[in-house]
Amino acid sequence: MMLASDNNSSHPVSFILLGIPGLEHSQFWIAFPLGAMYVVAIVGNITILHIIRTDHTLHEPMYLFLVMLATTDLVLSSSTQPKMLAILWFHDHEIEYHACLIQVFFIHAFSSVESGVLMTMALDRYVAICFPLRHPNILTPSVVGKLGAVVMVRGLLWVSPFCFMVSRMPFCPNKVIPQSYCEHMAVLKLVCADTTINRAYGLFVAFSVVGFDTIVISISYVMILRTVLGLPSGEARLKAFGTCASHICVILALYVPALFTFLTHRFGHHVPRVVHIMFANLYLLVPPMLNPIIYGVRTKQIRDRVIQGCCGKDP
Repeated sequence: MMLASDNNSSHPVSFILLGIPGLEHSQFWIAFPLGAMYVVAIVGNITILHIIRTDHTLHEPMYLFLVMLATTDLVLSSSTQPKMLAILWFHDHEIEYHACLIQVFFIHAFSSVESGVLMTMALDRYVAICFPLRHPNILTPSVVGKLGAVVMVRGLLWVSPFCFMVSRMPFCPNKVIPQSYCEHMAVLKLVCADTTINRAYGLFVAFSVVGFDTIVISISYVMILRTVLGLPSGEARLKAFGTCASHICVILALYVPALFTFLTHRFGHHVPRVVHIMFANLYLLVPPMLNPIIYGVRTKQIRDRVIQGCCGKDP
């Protein structure tokens, strides 16, 4: 494979994405459930966005945060799944160098944004349950917009140095990435130079984003739990627990596979590669698929409008 003729760099023209090493003979069939999950993610999140956009009664903080989550899920899943399906179905393994870096940027930037949106949704639940009468005055549309902007800017600014630092480094002759998409650590392993600073910065970003967001989420739910347990009505407690349980499921669906993938890249040398790769694929696909299902089922207003749209009558 020829190298680019730029005197200031020695990056390759393209990389080779293997797909799912160890399951080469099964990749064609594995792509069908992955493709079905991607279709559910696209249809579900577009449906959420359409319902909230067209129904002005849903222009409230909870639903505005849900718009942010659905938009993030669409970007996150679409940044990897079309290429992944092309690899598994059509053996289209080659990805252009700059396209690979763009994929790295979108994956990590919008993973950070998704984490931040889940944190803001936890804050919304905290205010709604602990200060129900003041909720409309605290979380105004302006405040919601500012929180969304901060989360977006944090993701873009924190992750941008990844691509800049990698683009300035020389690559080894091996251009094979043993997975289905370009991820920061997978690309970094192909660099023929000292990557200590890159790895340290990657750890800093991961733990600063996840650490800060999980602390805020944990504190929010501790305060929510205290308030809910103090409610006099058993029905009110069950309703509050149900709302929080769905949000916690969404949080776990993102953080558990994401942390497993992140830590396995750095420390999990004894984890079978096929297990690592499957988790890496699922962590970018399962949350975007589950989020609209969970919120569509758990949120009565959205559920009623989906039923109305499908059946042509009021639920």
